[in-house]
Amino acid sequence: MLQATPQILDDLDCYLPDELTTRKIARFFSLLADPSRVKLLSALAIAPLCVTDLSNILKMNQTTVSHQLRLLRDTDVVVCERQGKILKYKIANPKINEILLVGVEYLGY
Repeated sequence: MLQATPQILDDLDCYLPDELTTRKIARFFSLLADPSRVKLLSALAIAPLCVTDLSNILKMNQTTVSHQLRLLRDTDVVVCERQGKILKYKIANPKINEILLVGVEYLGY
C-alpha cells in the first residue's frame, strides 16, 4: 500500500525531471568525475587560460588538456575566446564555480 499522500504524488509528478533532463544532469555531473577535468575547471575558475598555460600550471600533457577541454566545450561548460593567435578558455557560466565550491564545502575543505 502506498504511503504517499495525493499531494506528494502531485508534487512528484510536477517536479521530477523527465528522462531527457535526467540524462543531461547525469552527463553534466559525469564531467566532474574525472580529476583532470576538476583541476582544469578549478584553474579556469581563477582566470581564463590557454592550453599551454594550463598544461604547464597543472603539469599535464597538452594533448590531455586539449582533449579534456574539448569535452568541456562540447557540453558548454567552458568556452574559448581567440586573442590573436591564442585561444583562451574560461568557464561558461558562473554557476559552474558555485557547483565546485559547494562540492568543496560539502567535503569540508
